[in-house]
Parts: sequence; C-alpha cells; structure tokens
Amino acid sequence: MKYRNAVVTLLALLSVSTPALAQDSAQRSRPMAPALPAPLPAAQDKAYPGTIALDIDASDVVHGVYRVTQQFPVAAGADKLILVQPSWLPGNHSPTGPAALLAQIHFFADGKEIRWQRDPVAVNAFHLDLPPGTQAVTAKFIHTSPVQAKEGRVTMTQEMLNLQWEKMSLYPSGYYTRGITVKPTVKFPTGWTVYTALDGKSQQGDTVTWAPTDYERLVDEPIFAGKYAQRWDLGHDVGMAVVADEAKLLGIKPENMKTYRNLVSEALLTFGARHFDHYDFLLALTDRMGGIGLEHHRSSENQMEPKVWTEWDKMDWDRNVIPHEFVHSWNGKYRRPADLWTPDYQQPMQNTLLWVYEGQTQFWGYILAARSGVQTKQTILDTLAGAVARYSEATPGRGWRSVEDTTFAPVLNMRRPLPYTSITRTEDYYVEGALTWLEADQIIRQGTGGKKGLDDFAKAFFGVRDGDWGELTYDFDEVVKTLNGVYAYDWATFLKTRIYDTNQPAPTRGVEMAGYKLVWKDTQNGYDKGVSDSRKSLDLTYSLGVTLDSEGMVTSAVFDGLGYNAGLVSGVKVMAVNGTAYSGEGIKDAITAAKTAKTPISLLVKRGDAFSTVALDYHGGLRWPWLESTTPGKVNGLDRLLAPRSK
Repeated sequence: MKYRNAVVTLLALLSVSTPALAQDSAQRSRPMAPALPAPLPAAQDKAYPGTIALDIDASDVVHGVYRVTQQFPVAAGADKLILVQPSWLPGNHSPTGPAALLAQIHFFADGKEIRWQRDPVAVNAFHLDLPPGTQAVTAKFIHTSPVQAKEGRVTMTQEMLNLQWEKMSLYPSGYYTRGITVKPTVKFPTGWTVYTALDGKSQQGDTVTWAPTDYERLVDEPIFAGKYAQRWDLGHDVGMAVVADEAKLLGIKPENMKTYRNLVSEALLTFGARHFDHYDFLLALTDRMGGIGLEHHRSSENQMEPKVWTEWDKMDWDRNVIPHEFVHSWNGKYRRPADLWTPDYQQPMQNTLLWVYEGQTQFWGYILAARSGVQTKQTILDTLAGAVARYSEATPGRGWRSVEDTTFAPVLNMRRPLPYTSITRTEDYYVEGALTWLEADQIIRQGTGGKKGLDDFAKAFFGVRDGDWGELTYDFDEVVKTLNGVYAYDWATFLKTRIYDTNQPAPTRGVEMAGYKLVWKDTQNGYDKGVSDSRKSLDLTYSLGVTLDSEGMVTSAVFDGLGYNAGLVSGVKVMAVNGTAYSGEGIKDAITAAKTAKTPISLLVKRGDAFSTVALDYHGGLRWPWLESTTPGKVNGLDRLLAPRSK
C-alpha cells in the first residue's frame, strides 16, 4: 500500500511540474553555437616567395622599446596575406608568445596603408586583404619590452639587451618556417658589442646586418649586446660571449675560465659527436635584466647573478645553467621528441617526452658541471640531496600526479606562481626525471660490472650523425630500444613505472645504488644556503613545513604539513617567536631549544589585519638534507660518475 501511494504522489507531482518546465523553456532564449572562423592555413613544406627584410631599431635604451619594420614580398596575383607572431615558442614548451606587447601596428601595400583584422581565435594572427597587383607588404610596429619585472621579463637595460627575434617579428602563415628566408638588420646603441650565432655579419656604424637565413634558424639564434662585454675562445669552435652590468664583473680568473673549457671537452667526450659548426654561450651577468636559461642549437641564452665570477667560491650554487643549456644542443635541439617538433610556431607542441628532453638534460647538466669543475662535486651532491629530500618528504602531490603528467604543466600554468606546488606539483619532469636517469645509470653499471653506463646511451642516442645540424626526432620506443642496446633490461616497464605511475616510492634508489644516502643535519648544505642567501629566505620545509622571507612572511607551505595545518599559509607574517620579535636566527634558536622542551613553539602571526597565536608542537630540531657516502674512504658509483673523463 505504501508503494502504491508513493507512485500516485509521484505522478501527481509530475503532472504539476511538467507544464511549468515547458513554460519555463518557452520563455528562455536558447542560442545555437555559431561556426568558428576558418583555422589558419596548415604549414606546408614549401618555400615562401622571396626574401623578407627585417629591420629592428634596438637603440632606445631609455624606454626599452624596439621599433620594427618588415617587408614581405607578395606572389603575383595574391589577394590575401596572413601574418603571424610566433605563439608556441621553442624551449618554452607552451604558447607564450607575447602578442600583447606589440603596439602601433600598421601595414602598407606598396607604400599605401591598408586595413588589418586580427583573427578572433588565433589572436596573434593578422589578416590582410591586398589591393590588386600588390608586390610587397610592409609591416611597422613596436615591441614594448617590459621595463619592470612585474610587467614581464626585462630584455633591455641601460647597459645591455637580449633581442629574441620571435618576440618582435611576424612570419607568413601556411609555410614551414624553414622555408621562409629572412634578411635581418638591427641598429644598436652606440659603442655596444654584439654577440649572436648568426653568420655573415656586416656592420656600418651602429647598424649590423647578417646573411639571409631561414626563419627557423633566425628564431634559434638570438642576440646579446652590451656596453660592457668580452668574449673568450673555449676551443672546439666554442666561445663564451658575456655582457655585464659593470666592467669589473667580467674579471674572471684564468683558472676559473678553464672550467668552461673543460665543460666543452667533457661534453664532446660524453656525446661523441657535435651538431653545430660553431657555438656561443651568451651570458648576462646582471640583476637588472630578467633571468633566463634557454637552449638553442648553436648558442644558449644564460643569466647569472652579477658577482658569480668575481665571487667564484661563494656563488658556486648559481652556475648550473650553462652546463644544462649546453647539453640541450644535443638533447632537445638536435634530438627532439617527435610530438614536440613542429613545422611552425602555431601548431601546438606535445610535451609527453619532456622527461627525456629536460629530465636527461638536467641529469647531464649536473654530471658535466662536476666533471668540468664549473661547479664543485660537493655542490652537485648538495643539489641532489635537496631533490631527494623534496620528493621524499615535501611533495604529497606524487600520490596523485605522475611525472609524465607534470609535462603538461608549462601549458596548464605557463610558469605562473601556484599556491601549493607541493600538492599540485609543477615541472617535476626536470629533477625527478634526472633522479630516474641516475637510477637507470646505476642499473646499467651494476648489470655490466661497471663497464657501461648512461654515457654509452648518450653516445648511441645523441652522438649519431656527427656534423648533422638539423633535427632528428624520436619516440618512447626508440628510447627503450637504445637503452636495451646498451644493456638488456625491461626498460619499458622501468620507465612506465617511474614516470607514468603515481604514488611511487620516493626516487632515492639511484642515489642509494650509487653509494650515498640521505641524512639530516642542523646546518644547511652549501647549495641550499646559497639559494637561501640569494633569495633572502629561510627554508624550514623539513622542520616547520614552511619557508619564510627575511621579514617573517610565509612564502610557501607544504600541503598538509605542520605549518599548513596550523594555518601558516602564504601571506601570513610571523611577528614574534616565543614572545620575542621575529628574526631568522630567533626562530632557528626556538626550533633548536624545542628539542629538549615539552612546550610548543609559540608564534604570534598576522594575516591581513588579524593577529593570532599559533602553537607548533614540534621537537625535531632543525633539519636540512645532505648526502652522505655509504662507502666512507672508498670511491663509489656516484664518485666515479662525477669524476672528470678528459684527464
């Protein structure tokens, strides 16, 4: 009886509500989706007709503005032209082209101004309707380079500039960029020295021009120029070209410059071939221009702190960028994942193998830095200690997100700040990727009795076709096949487990197989201290679960960690510790004292306008990560891996 009554009640409700729903539907406007505009033409592997002239006036260091003029020949009978600013930028792994920085845009057909229309979907593209008989289109615009860091990366100061062609040029849609020929010319500030890997340099006064080249190579060969500049020959057709904030910052000792010569020799030994005819490290010693580390085939863009050469020992922590970017000439520029190579800068890149592209580059950047002396062995051990610690204790996001899924981070987040990177994760394919490759190296070495290692993979995979300056793509299967050619093992399962699976054990096995273990000390290792001193921060990740700036402001908190659970999140300011005004030394003393006390550490904190007291019941003392040899007094696997090969 209850069932029958329920059915009757339901039918009654439906009889009332159905007309109401129909009436409501009749009163609501219900649009249909309009068709999207036609996509931009797909790139075709054919030559663009004629040579594009690209002229840039980069002499306005007062305002940081680049004035650009481009002339595009037009094929006979053409009535339309689509010009595109690069969007998917090589080495950025994401569509980061700064279309918003272009301004004062005008187009002219044979000298007469014509209208342009921005594509409503591909907003970095300009559609032009050409008058009959048009022979050439001229584009004039300015690139408004940021003048403050909050506006973006500063590329021009009173003393130097970093000109990246893709940020301030257009190219015709519908062509492989290697089929577009460009003649570049740039006007620089008077008296400045100019460095680039481009060929065929000719200079008249402050204006420099280079031989015509294809647009793909042009984008791959940026410029550093500056008032205070010097270049060193490192041998093997490799140079170190440097600009600095002040002349005295160029004063590197000969024995320290020799480490960069060692780096070149060690890299050539490791890879067994080279894929450039000449190469330049482009380096800016500055804190005025924006930081960068970006790979190219015949050069690399690098920035380090101003005193990294004049305070060599103190700044050892800051010198890994050059070894890393040099490795990219082989790994990332020459050998490149098939789904990451694109024919132009509009087709989206797929980052699924960045754990090879960047992860193995990170690995070799560490190894070659130590082998060459660009960084000390101890600094690399300290760097690895921090990596192992982070993934052991401070990355709960490993429970839900794989290393492979972090390869999508450049597109998902475009390197913007995130509130809780310990749980969201970020671009961990770099460092966790490197730890995975360290384990692979040790598997090979143990399996072959020390006769082979990842060096053999590097020669077989990256050191092929000596003298080939193009791009050779690869996929997952080729990586596995090459590894098996070095040492037979179930590499596919190994990589899929470590890289593609979630909730894996912390990536400590490579370090442990190599003869080291993670230990904790109450003093920072050299690398961590260098980073903390530079950033004026206090890293208490492994004690209180937070990092603080010099004023006591929380800048990060480990998700679900001690500080997080007490409400210490980014933006909270610690005002006092155990009743005494905050200082870095004061909070460290309080953590140390708490080891032998039963009472919690008391913090007075401020969030917005509200004050509160937080009690942290922590008694573990100060904890910072170090690596310690498990074979004291004996050379072990990691010692041998980091040892020079060229001696």
